[in-house]
Amino acid sequence: MILETIHKLKLSKGLMGEIEVFISTQRRIRKNTGFYAACVLKKRERSDNEIRKEVRMDQIRIGKFIAEERKRKGYTQRKLAEQLGISDKTISKWERGNGFPEVSLLLPLCEELEITVNELLVGERVSEEEYQEKAEENMVNLLMEAQESKKKIVLSAMIVGLTLLSALTLFIISGALVMEDWIRVILTSIGLLVIFGGIIIACILDRDAGAFECPECKERFVPEMSAYIMGPHTITRRKLKCPKCGAHKYCKKVLTK
Repeated sequence: MILETIHKLKLSKGLMGEIEVFISTQRRIRKNTGFYAACVLKKRERSDNEIRKEVRMDQIRIGKFIAEERKRKGYTQRKLAEQLGISDKTISKWERGNGFPEVSLLLPLCEELEITVNELLVGERVSEEEYQEKAEENMVNLLMEAQESKKKIVLSAMIVGLTLLSALTLFIISGALVMEDWIRVILTSIGLLVIFGGIIIACILDRDAGAFECPECKERFVPEMSAYIMGPHTITRRKLKCPKCGAHKYCKKVLTK
């Protein structure tokens, strides 16, 4: 319909050709963008479910291991909590698989239970032969998570760039060419929709890339989308509420959860 209206303007053949190519290209971009967005959201949903399941299973295994080693030492939950300077409710939470020790407590906990950090992370005692293999496996997993987060950040930046370029082209055409007002409104509206859609996809990718670290308790978490979008931010920090300690401060973006 837009092409038919433009033909009525009796523009030069060269200009007509350029406009037809541009509109055809934009149609392909919108079609591919919609398909890509659906794939990204579907893949993200699948990946998120798998990750949540794996994290839950790891926490349960580690929790059982902490309970076993505590009992082997003859400690009650209250006794171990007193040694670490925390509440016995926190110990209970760990052992039920509903949480994981903070980074600052890893070494003190391991010293009290007479285990290594590597054994704590895998949730079992390991022999000298297995120790190096498990340590390398944990390191590889951290590196893979960091690489995946970097890819998501780069991809979100590329989507923002392509989105702005496509929208800017539409705005320039709608403002520079002689056309009816309703056509100008349609082109401007398409440009705004392209920007809106691109920003949503970029936000989804950026939010799921790594996590945010609370400056108070060092808890790492992925915020809700509403909190992520509404939170004031700089390039590397965003003002969020920590789900653990409740502090509402600028949290640093980190590549691993």
